[in-house]
Amino acid sequence: MTTTTEPRKHKLNLGWLTPPPKTDDGTMALVDHLKEFRYRVIISAIGLVLMMALSMVFYKYLFAFMLQPAFEAEHLYKAAHPENAANVSFTVNGITGGFMLMLKIGGVAGVILSCPIWLYQLWSFIVPGLLAQEKKYAVRFLGSAIPLFLAGVALGYWISPKGFAVLMSFNPAGVQNLNELSEFLGFLMRMLLVFGLSFLLPVVIVALNMLGVLKAAQLNRYRNLSIFGCFVFGAVATPSVDPFSMLALSFPMVAMFFISLAICSVNDRRRAEQSANDDVVLDESKINVD
Repeated sequence: MTTTTEPRKHKLNLGWLTPPPKTDDGTMALVDHLKEFRYRVIISAIGLVLMMALSMVFYKYLFAFMLQPAFEAEHLYKAAHPENAANVSFTVNGITGGFMLMLKIGGVAGVILSCPIWLYQLWSFIVPGLLAQEKKYAVRFLGSAIPLFLAGVALGYWISPKGFAVLMSFNPAGVQNLNELSEFLGFLMRMLLVFGLSFLLPVVIVALNMLGVLKAAQLNRYRNLSIFGCFVFGAVATPSVDPFSMLALSFPMVAMFFISLAICSVNDRRRAEQSANDDVVLDESKINVD
């Protein structure tokens, strides 16, 4: 009697593409938190790679767009110093320099275009530790975080020629300024991301207030220190050393801090009124029962 054995089927393990199961109260073990973090990082990376691949289709236009601040800075510099005949030139080092330049431009565009994906994954990583009624703030978080991040990137792009022109003013008269393209794009990328991430400050403050972690009274108590911190952050975080870029980042952060303080004050006042009304209703119900 002969027996036939079925061929063994190998199943593809895609456990790393699925988040760990969630509990009703939001509590998770340490291992599950690590799995959740791995899952969110992988999804963010996939979104980044997809947006990076999409941006490669428009590489020629992105290349011109990314170099525009440098050419505008050259124009501003020559208008302010007509006696200096120096030019700005760009170079690519090594045989693989052009390919690495393409990857870097695609990476910058991918990070910016995929911001809805990684911002959502960032919020979703926090959500399992929250109560069910607190998850309703996810839409508000994304609805404000995405445009603020993009607005910060746009401000960084707009302000970068002014900063580059200030840096070029340190060049001696008649000296040609040579720039390695990969290094220049890395400099611009850091500037765009710093401006974009700094504009998320009010979203983080208001989100912590809505979750009951941060009160408006605490913000008001450390208001002067927070303003000083905004200027220190603007001085340290901006890649360029010119004061124009620092002030262009610090002043919007201070303005957004005061806007966040006003929103948190309204939220705390509304929360206190709601709590008082609930206490009154509870007292009336006890009287009626008695």
